[in-house]
Amino acid sequence: MSAWLNRLFLVVCALVAAGVLAGLTVVLAQTRAEYERVREVEVQTRRRLAEVETRLAEQEVVLERLRTDPAYVEMVIRRRLGYAKPDEFVFRFDE
Repeated sequence: MSAWLNRLFLVVCALVAAGVLAGLTVVLAQTRAEYERVREVEVQTRRRLAEVETRLAEQEVVLERLRTDPAYVEMVIRRRLGYAKPDEFVFRFDE
């Protein structure tokens, strides 16, 4: 009878170990999938950051020109606000 109990004990231990291993495998697979999702979000965020940094650098150049270049300021005012010098005419067309 003792040999039979030893075998039963080994079978139960093997089933428990298999169950634990299966559970760990599922958890590992879920963790790996979540890691891949987070990694993809990181890649997209880094791409957006690079785009925003590029746009910021362009805007800093424009700001510096607005601070230091009177001809550029005049051009921007004329283009955006439609201003003209006293002896000029501004023509506006419907688009």
